[in-house]
Amino acid sequence: MSEYERGPQAGEDPSARAGRKPRVAVVFGGRSSEHAVSCATAGSVLRALDRERYDVIPVGITVDGRWVLEKDDPERLAIGAGRLPEVDEKGAAVVLANDRGGELVSLDPATVPGTLGEVDVVFPLLHGPFGEDGTLQGLLEMADVRYVGAGVLASAVAMDKHFAKLVLSGQGFPVVPYTLLKPGAWAADRSACEEAVASLGYPVFVKPTRGGSSIGITKVSRPQDLGEAVEKAAAHDPKVLVEASVEGAREIECGVLESLDGGPPRASAVAEIRYGTEYEFYDFEAKYLDDERHVDLALPAPLDEKSTRQVQDVAVRAFEALGAEGLARVDFFLRSDGTLLLNEINTMPGFTPYSMFPRMWAASGVDYAALCDHLIQLALRRPTGLR
Repeated sequence: MSEYERGPQAGEDPSARAGRKPRVAVVFGGRSSEHAVSCATAGSVLRALDRERYDVIPVGITVDGRWVLEKDDPERLAIGAGRLPEVDEKGAAVVLANDRGGELVSLDPATVPGTLGEVDVVFPLLHGPFGEDGTLQGLLEMADVRYVGAGVLASAVAMDKHFAKLVLSGQGFPVVPYTLLKPGAWAADRSACEEAVASLGYPVFVKPTRGGSSIGITKVSRPQDLGEAVEKAAAHDPKVLVEASVEGAREIECGVLESLDGGPPRASAVAEIRYGTEYEFYDFEAKYLDDERHVDLALPAPLDEKSTRQVQDVAVRAFEALGAEGLARVDFFLRSDGTLLLNEINTMPGFTPYSMFPRMWAASGVDYAALCDHLIQLALRRPTGLR
């Protein structure tokens, strides 16, 4: 039996002393524009978790930031035809008490009296700001609650594409050329911004610096279209990143997963994303709403052995360079001359069974349920406090 299939080991489960199953709070929703994607991810995880092994508590965060108890109803959280899921605002309000050992406490005693008990692990399935960016991780650190995924600093750096490029390029990783439009820069000196973008050469991609799921991104082929794209990105984040378009490059992705035995992180099978003329790039619709399957996932990617090993090696080294924990998806551009550019690292990637990260691990012999279990077991073993 591999480490990705085995259950809890003796003495490793902090809930064992209490003679109960580990209590896992699946936290999802949130204030970012990726609220619906987070809900869909949570539905998939709730469906996969083994209730014989774990006491599961679904906790939704509404679009205005309130924490509420959610129904354990994965189907309601799925993305359907013409419908995006969201957290039910009518749920009983709860709070994580950082002075009571990480207990979930009801703020609605008429509906849910008292406390729901101590939480052993939080599975934070939030994407974007106010969840994936180190803010939630900081709250959990203060409450001494273990959680799945990267810590405060790695989460914050990976979320901010500008700082991620600074950190990774500073450690020798080749990144896509870019320019940063600071908050207010476009209004203050439009001509300087236009000049900086022009130096990259058109086309370019204009995107929110701190965002994901391709929300707010525009491919711009003409200078006269730049202003509209900047406004669109700034609606999601006042910091706007403009990247050179790596025309003709192949889009390659690789998953990284920490080992339970303390060994080096492991890289998944490598995948390639292909899409035809229906899409200019891998946007939100292509990722989540394309029922016609215009996007093709080549898994494993048709690369020679040397290129595959290079992608996997760089993915693991980037994971370690960023100080990531638990899991990450690392995205690349592969040029026709064999040059590999690191695009970005996602510390909480899309996590439905149809998302890239779980599919790459399924192709590597780790099915979805085993992947969820592995991540919870990693979290149960992590120390609290400074590490």
